[in-house]
Amino acid sequence: MKGTIMIKAKIQITLPLLLLLVMFTAALVTPSVSADEIKAKEAFNAGVEYKNNGDEMGAVASFKMAIKENPNYTDAYINLGTIYFGQKAYDNALEQFKLATEKDPKSVDAFSNLGKVQYVLRRYAEAEVSFKSAIAIQPTADLYKDLGKVYYKKKNYSEVIDAFGKCHEMNGGDYTTYYMVGKSQQKLGNDTKAIEALKQSIKAENNYLSHSLIGQIYLSQEKYGPAASSFKSALKVDPKQYRAAYNYAVAVETSNPENYAENIKNWEAFIKVAKNNPKAKKDVNIAQSHVDDLKDAMEKSNLQ
Repeated sequence: MKGTIMIKAKIQITLPLLLLLVMFTAALVTPSVSADEIKAKEAFNAGVEYKNNGDEMGAVASFKMAIKENPNYTDAYINLGTIYFGQKAYDNALEQFKLATEKDPKSVDAFSNLGKVQYVLRRYAEAEVSFKSAIAIQPTADLYKDLGKVYYKKKNYSEVIDAFGKCHEMNGGDYTTYYMVGKSQQKLGNDTKAIEALKQSIKAENNYLSHSLIGQIYLSQEKYGPAASSFKSALKVDPKQYRAAYNYAVAVETSNPENYAENIKNWEAFIKVAKNNPKAKKDVNIAQSHVDDLKDAMEKSNLQ
């Protein structure tokens, strides 16, 4: 059975530092701070309060007022875009984050959030540019992580390895980033490096995906014992994964085809896990027929 479950890379939007709610008086009006700027800050802080209290409509209205009073208020654009992003109004979020980058071309948050909404919209080439722009301003592990996810979606496997490598050098990343490095190494034909990365993924967090992919690599190398061990570990993490149950049965039977009782047990375990999954219907039917053949072979063997 071919294929693995794909990592669903999660995207988190970055909020700028929120200003404390302050009271402005006439004494605060100086030549360097205009009345409009003070009104903008008041509106922005009101928006923060509304957002913290769960009133998104009030927050949106306040951030828009802040922008009206001060069209160059970058944080207001970012917070407004963040609310739209949370509401899955991605086109509106995109517009606000683009405006934020135009108002402040040195804002890491603006470019980072722009890349994240472009990623969600599957505009990967644009997301790549945005994340690279953020990295040029201030490189961080999280930015390299987001850039690596973009490359993974684009199937640029060498770039995936490079981006996540920088992420890991900066003490960032998690089991998903090591998994994607391992998958990328496998795609490039570097099985040894793939297994190394996947073991790092398991070390970071015991996970089904990495155990299963290691098993698939061993299967392709005809190393059936290690393959069976890896699929068994995958099933310990998630016993309901029928692909691992299938591959485990294949690996065990290939390494010892005459152990009929064990092979029957493993194929029946696969059938039990997969029988209610429409995607596995064909494989279940084949496995059931195979179990019948194994039982016939075992009976004949016992008669000899």
